Amino acid sequence: MSVYISNSFSLDMINIVDFDLIRVKKVAPSEIPQNVISVIDHFDMARIVSDILGFEVPNNNANITLTEDDILYVVQYKGPILPKGVLQLPNWATINFLEITMQHSGCGTCSAFDCEQCDVMSWMHGI
Repeated sequence: MSVYISNSFSLDMINIVDFDLIRVKKVAPSEIPQNVISVIDHFDMARIVSDILGFEVPNNNANITLTEDDILYVVQYKGPILPKGVLQLPNWATINFLEITMQHSGCGTCSAFDCEQCDVMSWMHGI
């Protein structure tokens, strides 16, 4: 299992044949563990995220392929293009942190959406 943090999410990060369900859940910055592997490809964004999280999140332009056990935290920046060299989030901009995980559909005997015993139902509801 690997835990990543990125400033973007792309379907190129997954093998679409392997997964039927993708869950996106908003999380608080305090929920992001310090052992995340950074794939934030924007130097200034990595610096701002480091400041928000309270630990070093290096700039790292790398490609990843996620597996079912992996967790991807995505930094969702909303605002105009960051000025080069910015040290903190501009007043007019916001950042949300999202947790992305994936699962196969159902346990093989159900559709996952109507089975109270299914592990996928627990995963979908964050239980």
